[in-house]
Amino acid sequence: MTNFVTFTVIGIVVGATYAIAASGLVLTYATSNVFNMAHGAVGMFMTFLYWEVSVNQGWPVWVALPFVLGIAAPAMGLLLERVMMRRLTQADVTISLVVTVGLLVALIGVAQTIWPPAGRNIEQFFNGDAVSFGIVRVSAHQFITMGVALAVAFGLYVLLNRTRIGTAMRAVVDNRELLALHGARPNLLSGLAWALGSSLAALAGILLAPQLTLDYTTLTFLVVSAYAAAMVGRLKSLPKTFVGAIVLGLLINYATWAYISLPKSVLTSDFGQVIYGVKNSLPTIFLLLVMLALPQEKLRIGRISGTKLPKLPSWPVALAWSAVFIVGTYLLTGQFGDANNSRFGQAMCLPLIMLSLVLLVGYGGDVSLMQLSFVGMGVLVAARGFTIPGTGIGFHPQVSVLSIVTAFLLTAMIGAIVAVPALRLRGLYIGLGTLALAAAIDRIVFNTKLLGFGNEGSTVNANRPGWLQSEQSFAMAVVVAFVVMGLMVLSIRRGKYGRILLATRDSQAACATLGFSTTITRVAVFAVSAGLAGVAGVFFAGEHISVSTYDVFFFKSLPLLLFATVFGVTSISGVLVGGLVYGLIGYAPTTVGNLASVVLLLGILLLGGNPNGLVGLIFEQARKVPLPWRRGGLPVEAEPYPTHNPARSALEAPVGTA
Repeated sequence: MTNFVTFTVIGIVVGATYAIAASGLVLTYATSNVFNMAHGAVGMFMTFLYWEVSVNQGWPVWVALPFVLGIAAPAMGLLLERVMMRRLTQADVTISLVVTVGLLVALIGVAQTIWPPAGRNIEQFFNGDAVSFGIVRVSAHQFITMGVALAVAFGLYVLLNRTRIGTAMRAVVDNRELLALHGARPNLLSGLAWALGSSLAALAGILLAPQLTLDYTTLTFLVVSAYAAAMVGRLKSLPKTFVGAIVLGLLINYATWAYISLPKSVLTSDFGQVIYGVKNSLPTIFLLLVMLALPQEKLRIGRISGTKLPKLPSWPVALAWSAVFIVGTYLLTGQFGDANNSRFGQAMCLPLIMLSLVLLVGYGGDVSLMQLSFVGMGVLVAARGFTIPGTGIGFHPQVSVLSIVTAFLLTAMIGAIVAVPALRLRGLYIGLGTLALAAAIDRIVFNTKLLGFGNEGSTVNANRPGWLQSEQSFAMAVVVAFVVMGLMVLSIRRGKYGRILLATRDSQAACATLGFSTTITRVAVFAVSAGLAGVAGVFFAGEHISVSTYDVFFFKSLPLLLFATVFGVTSISGVLVGGLVYGLIGYAPTTVGNLASVVLLLGILLLGGNPNGLVGLIFEQARKVPLPWRRGGLPVEAEPYPTHNPARSALEAPVGTA
């Protein structure tokens, strides 16, 4: 009984912290239509700033706390709203997610630069003071956390639903111009919402830090639990969000209580690792279940007009450039030593992975944040081998044609299974759903010896075939694989299925009206995309030879999507450049790395008006240059989305035509 009451109190306290963080998410989303993936990173950065002024600089708490919550955090929120978020209000979900992911990555990098890794601690408020209720002792810090959570929930509810300024803040997302005509100041209102949201993120981080390690990723991942609480209220209802946070906090702590009550023989077994993974995955499992319980989204009538796809190259042009790329990289790698060839090969694995995003995100319009999970499955196929139970048929752990085919079939099947519940989701929800599923796979599969790599940080090893032992030969194998898979993606884009895929992205309602099955289309694109990522995982294992759980950590799917989208997730050349930049930036000199970061930031800022990325923008501008061999020297525009019914075009066009 004592343990039950103790874990109940702890669960309420943890849930109260989640409620504060989730309230900030709800506030910013309700007033800007932008889901801030960097919400936890903002809280992390402000928590480190609080440590700096209160511990390192020795400021009194009554000075440090108002400074961080009342000045620094609101100033950051205002800056972010003015520079980034204001232009994302009407942007596509993929663009808004990518921009906030870029902010997340940037904040973690800046925090690591200012505060290098070291042991840091923040003491609880009124440390040592507590109140006993019979057998339960509640600290002053826990009381403060619960009280602040209640005050925040009530205050925000009154602000948004019972005040004129709150109503105006919610109206900003609908029509800024119309709101301005009624005498309101939409820019000021939007900035106020983001200032409050940043302060709430900072408050959640400061309250949680004494109970956890003051760590970059730990505090940033707080937001994953906040996602689940916010989704209970569908990013609108603050009371439901608060209740969802408390329920989640209790669920996590009751699961911990049940876990430590298991027999020691179970805890130390391989199956015990799986149970431990399930316990740690409860926030993400809760998030996934909540989103699957939400009402299914209605079919979309259309999309934002004016969007263009990059011009599709003809087969002769595509084959010619493929040959040039293979020959050029062969000559280049011939000048490298083993170390540089290894680096180049590892960097080329990233464009190979990103090809799966071209099909799913670029052509299909769905957001997936779990591609590295499929890569990890491909790694396991190559590193652990595969045998059909009871038959002895299979292959040894090695990169081979059999392992490639097996990885494709296995991950495609899993991708199709994932797509079935994901059919209920769209846009933001499918992005968060795949992120939740990836986090669960990470802890339940990859971090267990029974199913995956072993304990967190464990490695598996893959063998290369005899004729691909050298670094240059295997790097060239990755290059050839990229070319072959890239041509495969282009062939899908040229065929009837590719046109149906684009038509579904344009207008699901029109496709359904004309008899196309949007269900089959989406399941197929998820399956093929997952299969391509699984094949990339086999080459990833062969190139790295030794792969750890950190290499396929689920949160690394976020910068993967970031670089792919910034450089052009709608084209093969875009992901090639984006993947190489992402892969080689760590080896580049500081000056080059800083330049690449500036280019990345510029690309993020341009995404709102240029969804085809930096490479697409360069090609589009290059086609406008008058050249003698072009007809009359006139500029050739990029291929626009058709103005007529795209679904009917897909139906009427013969198979195999562009």
